[in-house]
Amino acid sequence: MACKVLVVCGSPVVASADLLRRLAGECDRVVAVDRGLDALLGAGLDCDVYVGDADTVSDAGRALVDAAEAFEVERHDPYKDYTDLALALDSVRRRWPGAEVITTCATGGRPDMALSVLGLLAGYADAPVWIDEDKVVARVLHAGESWTIEGAEGKTFSIIAIAPNTEVSEHGLEWELDHSSLGLLADTGISNIVRSTAEIEVHTGTAIAYLLHQGFIGTVGEYENP
Repeated sequence: MACKVLVVCGSPVVASADLLRRLAGECDRVVAVDRGLDALLGAGLDCDVYVGDADTVSDAGRALVDAAEAFEVERHDPYKDYTDLALALDSVRRRWPGAEVITTCATGGRPDMALSVLGLLAGYADAPVWIDEDKVVARVLHAGESWTIEGAEGKTFSIIAIAPNTEVSEHGLEWELDHSSLGLLADTGISNIVRSTAEIEVHTGTAIAYLLHQGFIGTVGEYENP
């Protein structure tokens, strides 16, 4: 069975302690990305590996990084060519080839960093990759990958193409698609509604699919049925 790795990113929007504990319990390994270490410590959790330049972690977290006793440390110079998350994903590839990746504390904060996070996760094609936050769970879907969603009737679902020439099918939703093209970053797939067991498949390109934990938000007209 493939290894599951929780990557706790460094967004200033921190996941709740309950979510962090649940995700850590479901994963085989935990990687802290810079300030993500503070989120783990706040939830009473440890990590297996710390990756970062320690420029945003708290003084208490930096002391643990400097001691390098409680977990493995991959410390990087702040004047580097890559973000801490890029280096963390490289670490996952080296340590646990083919690992499924679940990220949290990955959204919110600076919009440029948020876009970069999506790009980096889209580039992780080794195995399934997820974003799991308190208000939303998301799955990056590459060509040939699918996502079955059960028990989510009435919840809001969106899918956005993050690569050109993306074609998707989706069933079990208010508005269904069958081998339909999605424009790059277009709003065609925004604010659908789950009606039964949903089947989402990406045939070509890459998309990110979002399931909001609350019910439908907005008006029906906000979703365009092509």
